[in-house]
Amino acid sequence: MANTRPDGEGATDPSPANVERLHDQRDWLRVTLSCIGDAVITTDADGRVTFLNPVAESLTGWAPQEAVGQPLDGVFRLINEESRQPVESPSVRAFREGRTFELASHSLLVARDGTERPLDDSAAPISNDKGEVAGVVLVFRDVTERRKTERALEKALAYTDDIIATLREPFLVLNVDLRVKTANRAFYDSFHVSKAETENRLVYDLGNGQWDIPALRTLLDEVLSRNQSVHDFEVEHTFQSLGRKTMLLNARPFPPDSKHPELILLAVEDVSALRERADELAKVSRHKDEFLAMLSHELRNPLAPIRNAAQVIRLVGPVDANLQRAAQMIERQVGQMTCLVDDLLEVSRISSGKVRLQMEPVELAAVVARAVETSRPLIDGRRHELTVTSCPGPVCVDGDVTRLVQVVANLLNNAAKYTGEGGHIALTVERKGGQGVVRVRDDGMGIAADVLPHVFVLFTQGDRSLARSEGGLGIGLSLVKNLVELHGGRVEAFSDGPGKGSEFVVQLPALETQPVAPVDAGEVTANGTPVLPRSVLVVDDNVDSAESLAMLLRLEGHEVQTAYDGPTALATAYAFQPEVAFVDIGLPGMDGFELARRLREQVGLKDALLAALTGYGQQEDRRKSLEAGFDAHLVKPVDLTAVSKLLARPRSVK
Repeated sequence: MANTRPDGEGATDPSPANVERLHDQRDWLRVTLSCIGDAVITTDADGRVTFLNPVAESLTGWAPQEAVGQPLDGVFRLINEESRQPVESPSVRAFREGRTFELASHSLLVARDGTERPLDDSAAPISNDKGEVAGVVLVFRDVTERRKTERALEKALAYTDDIIATLREPFLVLNVDLRVKTANRAFYDSFHVSKAETENRLVYDLGNGQWDIPALRTLLDEVLSRNQSVHDFEVEHTFQSLGRKTMLLNARPFPPDSKHPELILLAVEDVSALRERADELAKVSRHKDEFLAMLSHELRNPLAPIRNAAQVIRLVGPVDANLQRAAQMIERQVGQMTCLVDDLLEVSRISSGKVRLQMEPVELAAVVARAVETSRPLIDGRRHELTVTSCPGPVCVDGDVTRLVQVVANLLNNAAKYTGEGGHIALTVERKGGQGVVRVRDDGMGIAADVLPHVFVLFTQGDRSLARSEGGLGIGLSLVKNLVELHGGRVEAFSDGPGKGSEFVVQLPALETQPVAPVDAGEVTANGTPVLPRSVLVVDDNVDSAESLAMLLRLEGHEVQTAYDGPTALATAYAFQPEVAFVDIGLPGMDGFELARRLREQVGLKDALLAALTGYGQQEDRRKSLEAGFDAHLVKPVDLTAVSKLLARPRSVK
């Protein structure tokens, strides 16, 4: 029989040298097989064990001296994990076919003591020098831990599949080649496709190409490249085939922390209802803004002749204290109504993000001076004592002058309204640390503890009783808070309770640099200042507004003509050739913008001073006025001081 042992015994050359060489080879082979980490068993041509290394000894439970000479099936016994039936050893096939075979999956090795272990196994034939199969070498290893890991992974994948299957929103799992590995039922139902039409398809080919979305291509490229600068891995797309449904496509790499993701998880969310709701809210917001603008216009129109009439009374009325006091009351109340309208529009603009600050270095003392002048009529009307104190040296901040004046004036007005007649108001400006601080303190009605945390909330009012004599719409303090925060500052309210007064503190980041130019402390009134007579055309479809303004202008010494519609205004201007024209925007038939263009082009009033006089005062309205050729935009009810200052402009200045 040919050599059937791995130690070379039975060689054809029996010389001492050859025998010694064979023994050396045998020892070398035994040492090698004993040291490797895999289990090794060899057999002879009859399938009997000739050798097993220590690892094989440990796994089978057979000692070498007991195993050698035993049939392989007795030492290396295999069963199927599921059926529990004997499994043919790969060594049998290696004998039979003379080539290497691997163990069938789900096979268990049953050790001598009955212990069962899953194996990874292969068998190869041993050939002698004649090319005949002289035995088999069986190499195997215990894969218990690997099998546990595989089962855990299978369980996790099954769990994941269950989760994906139960998701109510469409979900896709893509391979790195962007082919669909799997999808859930919600995807098939939502996009009206089958599993066969989806799995293994390139994602861009889904739905006859409707998924070939440029934004999605960019998104998936970023996910695969692990672009760290991208934080929002999602895009929106409207699928026409689904009835113009808008879907949010959110992609994430898997595993999440891997530099080389194996999968891409693509979640699909139907956001059509949200977008429709957002569109509805935007439409409602636009309608609200339009309504407020119209309300402002409608309220300002009657306020204009009321203020004009009060100013006429003050200018030409008899020197009667009661009559003069009545005129002052009318002017103050018109001013209060105007402030309410302005605040209502301002809070709408701020809440919709339409306010843009014109920032520049500004000195707080100058801001306070303008605010005091703005609030002075209300303070004097209630006979309050106002004390203004500024710290030594300028306190400068980066801010919008107009908005900061509005902040301080609102706080002063609030103090004046909620302090009984003859009260005291203290306004201080100081620098504290790196902050410019403005304090407004009064000894008025104070603020209840339960109201104090909410005073800056829109439409919050402290006293809602029928006895409430002063106040407003609960807008002013909300405006203050919003404007201060837009400047990077903060405002706080303090009070010891009802009847103990209140204090409002505004803090703004202070600057080390000084303003380039001082802030104008306010417009200088033109009353009492000699003004050259001008020829003036007043155009307004509100007859009372037009006539009352004309009356005031005539009292100032100007020559005035009036018109109540566009065509009449054109004819009057052609004959009158006015130097100045005050034109209402909301005229019937021909609006003020068109009238301004025609006055410039057809009537030849290129050098005339055109002023838009209107109830619309938004930034967009002012822009349209300038584009139409107006030199100024005055908002009703306009103060006589502003009109006089405009008329005092040199003719060549626009």
